Amino acid sequence: MSLMNEKEQRIAAIALVLFGAAAMIPFADDGYYLSLCVNIVMYAVLCTAWTLFSGPTHYISLATAAFFGVGTYSVGLGIDTLPFPLLVAIAAVASGVLAGLVGLATLRLSGVYFVIFTLGLAELVRQVVTWLQVKFLGAVGLYVFTDLTEKHIFWMLLALAAVVYITGWLVNRSRLGFAMRIIGNDETVARHVGIDVARAKVILFMISGAFIGITGAILAPRFAYVEPPSAFNPVISFQVVIMALLGGTGRLWAPLLGVIPFTILFDRISASFPNHTSLLIGVAFMAIVYFLPRGVMGLIDDFRARHAKSRHAAAGVPEAAE
Repeated sequence: MSLMNEKEQRIAAIALVLFGAAAMIPFADDGYYLSLCVNIVMYAVLCTAWTLFSGPTHYISLATAAFFGVGTYSVGLGIDTLPFPLLVAIAAVASGVLAGLVGLATLRLSGVYFVIFTLGLAELVRQVVTWLQVKFLGAVGLYVFTDLTEKHIFWMLLALAAVVYITGWLVNRSRLGFAMRIIGNDETVARHVGIDVARAKVILFMISGAFIGITGAILAPRFAYVEPPSAFNPVISFQVVIMALLGGTGRLWAPLLGVIPFTILFDRISASFPNHTSLLIGVAFMAIVYFLPRGVMGLIDDFRARHAKSRHAAAGVPEAAE
């Protein structure tokens, strides 16, 4: 029996063509537009990895900067002694383990308490890393010199994006995905039907954290000099949440609807108003939550529902028959 139905096969074929076309971008431009595309793919991976966990659970995690920074520092600390692919694997394990520890300690929390804890996590890790560097290395930053160029980073991120989407598709079709959908609707019901809620949430949080850590590791050579304020930048966490909510979290690919326009807009804003970036991000966050609580995907779903209803009304089909 085929693993995918006809519709999923069409979507997979379209995705394959789009990924193939995207892979050609470095041959067309190796300057500003390639750099912008690196940012877009980076946030596409981060937002999709974030949605893997926060989409079904409805937990707003601001721990992205913590996992991203752990991945970046995994490369910075070992780049002189270990091969880069091994460092990426170490980043995945380190970030996944951190996510597991955080999950075990905090996923019994919900609502604003979880948000506050995950926001403080990145700052806590940043302070610990800074103290350790000063204490044992006598410096605050690390140099990351490799032969990897912008196009190599772009291709690695693009490949990672494909892996994240495939992983999300497999999770959605698995018992874990089914359990997470029940948990997202009502955790009490999930417990009553025998689902180990804490275990399921921790596993998915670890998967999400590992992908975010890998992203940080891949981006480390781009920074050349890694230091705590840039590696554990809380702005990354807020941007991921804003982009994901703007696109919508109901579908795995929906954050793309927020990533592409917001990355381009943020790039323009950063260039034109470098001293007011944080303020504008805050305004954007409030506007999205207030005006687009279900994101662009929610608007599309509402439009489809109204269109289907009008078609049925025109055909004389009663609403109950829908």
